[in-house]
Amino acid sequence: MRKLRSVELPRISKEEYLHLDKLPVVVVLDNIRSLLNVGSFFRTSDSFRIERIVLGGFTGSPPHPEIHKSALGAEEVVPWEHQEDILKAVIQLKESGYTLISIEHTSNSLLLNQFVPKLDEKYALIFGNEVRGVQQSIIDASHCAIEIPMSGTKHSLNVSTCGGIVLWHFYQQLLLENKPE
Repeated sequence: MRKLRSVELPRISKEEYLHLDKLPVVVVLDNIRSLLNVGSFFRTSDSFRIERIVLGGFTGSPPHPEIHKSALGAEEVVPWEHQEDILKAVIQLKESGYTLISIEHTSNSLLLNQFVPKLDEKYALIFGNEVRGVQQSIIDASHCAIEIPMSGTKHSLNVSTCGGIVLWHFYQQLLLENKPE
């Protein structure tokens, strides 16, 4: 076995990416303070062909060197919008037929491994602030909450790490396991 060089990896152009079918998932970032985390969400969203990102509240937006540092150009292909009023943004998504899912510990959250997304639904996955999590008003507007099962001394992961795990789950369930042979 040998490690592949970067030039050996299959890549598509930005133009080709823009024409690919996207996963029916919108990522909503609720007051994310770290621009490196925002950039990581762009890069992960590119990898899993997420429909778009909604940057809410004081979440920073491109162009910004700190976002670019971790996004590595993904911020140029993943559609995004900034909404100051994040509650208004998620209500609009709900009215447009998206199932709103807060990624948060709640009194009745579902474990990620127990949640099976449906092929005929659209999802808005809401990730909260690094310290305070998803705002209660957003949780109240959500259809449900999902949490990642953990068994260590900490009760949470870095938000961009959490995003990678949750988005992989949706990508695997909605795209990989439903690809025609």
